[in-house]
Amino acid sequence: MYPELVNHGDVESKKVALELMRAALESANPYNAVRNVIRFEDGRLIVKGEEFSVSGDIYVLAFGKAASAMAKAVYDALGGRIKEGVVVTKYGYASPFGDDYASPFDAGYPEVFKIIEAGHPIPDENSLKGAQMGVELAKKVGENDLLLVLISGGGSALFTLPEDGISLQDKIKTNELLLKSGAKIYEINTVRKHISKVKGGKLARIVRGTLISLILSDVVGDPLEAIASGPTVKDPTTFQDARRILKLYRVWEKLPPSVREHIELGFRGEREETLKEELSRVHNFIIGSVSMACEAAKRRAEELGLNAYILTTTLEGEAREVALGFGSILEEIYHKNRPFKKPCALIMGGETTVTIEGEAGKGGPSQEFALSIARKIKGLEGIAVLAMDTDGTDGPTDAAGGLVDSFTMEVFEKEKIDAEAYLNAHNAYEALKKGKALLITGPTGTNVNSIVIAVVL
Repeated sequence: MYPELVNHGDVESKKVALELMRAALESANPYNAVRNVIRFEDGRLIVKGEEFSVSGDIYVLAFGKAASAMAKAVYDALGGRIKEGVVVTKYGYASPFGDDYASPFDAGYPEVFKIIEAGHPIPDENSLKGAQMGVELAKKVGENDLLLVLISGGGSALFTLPEDGISLQDKIKTNELLLKSGAKIYEINTVRKHISKVKGGKLARIVRGTLISLILSDVVGDPLEAIASGPTVKDPTTFQDARRILKLYRVWEKLPPSVREHIELGFRGEREETLKEELSRVHNFIIGSVSMACEAAKRRAEELGLNAYILTTTLEGEAREVALGFGSILEEIYHKNRPFKKPCALIMGGETTVTIEGEAGKGGPSQEFALSIARKIKGLEGIAVLAMDTDGTDGPTDAAGGLVDSFTMEVFEKEKIDAEAYLNAHNAYEALKKGKALLITGPTGTNVNSIVIAVVL
């Protein structure tokens, strides 16, 4: 859909924004991220300079939107040394390698990896099946064996195993309530960890041998305990925190009874807490993040002759409101050439949210950001803003986000699109689609949070 995006309006600004997006996504390529940090030499596995002796078998467990590419990278690095592996990823993401890499479905791979596609952002039966397969694999790891766990964004939903007494449907209902509540991803994961058998370090408890996690971060600030709900790290959050969050966002009374009962029993100390101690056999490494993606976009902008700035890699807040604030900065640059001089590129990374009450249309935080900021940059020729989720799917849609410019509002008016009404209905997808501003990349094979790129020429 790129040709439709750049055949009208601020064409040059939009082309630059797409080029910076490409640079950001290339830097977050999960295959390269893994291959750059891992190698095998003389019976030792070397990860980011640290050495681990391997006297037993090597197992691989990968889950998240980048799981397939990460598993492929490990296979290429270790080859026949892998005894068995399980890969759990999002529907349509099992083979995101293009022509450069063989697919895990190609000859030979099925014997090593069992691959399952599952639901995201709402878990489904395959999410449960994938987690069960992963747990069974983890139980096979002996004291002299090594388990490589490859974690990427989306892992929390894709790798789902509720605590006893909580059905998958109850877990799904809880997840839906949280996603619509406006809670931050860290807060959502705090609850997820306390109703799961594998999150909050519980997966690490199962493994008897050495566990090494390679992690692509999709959480603001890269806290290990929050990425995919921290299945292999100790957890600082408690049942008390989970209960407080559920009440703060007015979800508590809407919860399925089984979830509310479990949280209440945990709050009273009658359910086992998440992992609270460091385990000497467990080692966690972050190998990619939104910071790296933003830095790559900045470098490319400078190569193109622009003044480039990373404003933040910890962006948070209600998408439509954050967009208005950012739009005010762009207005200042356009009219007064401050605080940054034109031509320039402003880059942000993080995770905005959308609070939904009642019925909602179709969209996601990045799409709402794009639709909202289109109002602020109306008539400011030479400005384009790209907002996207780096995995290529913003919210439960097939769109990565939106790419708007100073002419987008004119297109909306011609198409009789009331931007304010679409925002209020949380129906940004349809507005951007009708306004020829919907950004569709398809699965990118990675996920390091969301990025916003503004170009002012």
